[in-house]
Amino acid sequence: MSVPAVDHYFAYGSNMNPARVRERGLRFTAVRGAWLKDRRLVFDKVSRLHPNAAHANVVYAPRERVEGVLYRLASADEILKMDPFERAPWNYGRDAVQVQAGDDALWAWTYFANRAVRRNGLNPPAEYLAHMLAGRDHLSVDYFDWLARTPVADCANPHGG
Repeated sequence: MSVPAVDHYFAYGSNMNPARVRERGLRFTAVRGAWLKDRRLVFDKVSRLHPNAAHANVVYAPRERVEGVLYRLASADEILKMDPFERAPWNYGRDAVQVQAGDDALWAWTYFANRAVRRNGLNPPAEYLAHMLAGRDHLSVDYFDWLARTPVADCANPHGG
């Protein structure tokens, strides 16, 4: 199956915050909620600044879904602006995936953490989670509530979790 030109970006981590994405220079013409089928949100991508904390990642999980924010890019090349922030291709790889946005199935770029930078049993820093929660208007109430209950890492203690 061939993938058409991809002009959307699906964010499930801190880039669910549209203000953060604007600050990073990504130009987009529309934003709305979407979900990725057969995936589960996990916090296993080790933070570069806080080695006992993690950033978001998605893993294969049949019959589950990850909600996020879908940006329609001003041009297909806009996604290249996100690669340095995601430290692609070293920390995250970028792939085209099919997401569901209401009744529309669309192709979008998203990022997957590379195995070398993943570790189980970590929680996100509070500031990182706050960026995720800023996507509230584009998430279902249940998903937002679940996300809001996520424990955060103690980033003040470099030896704590």
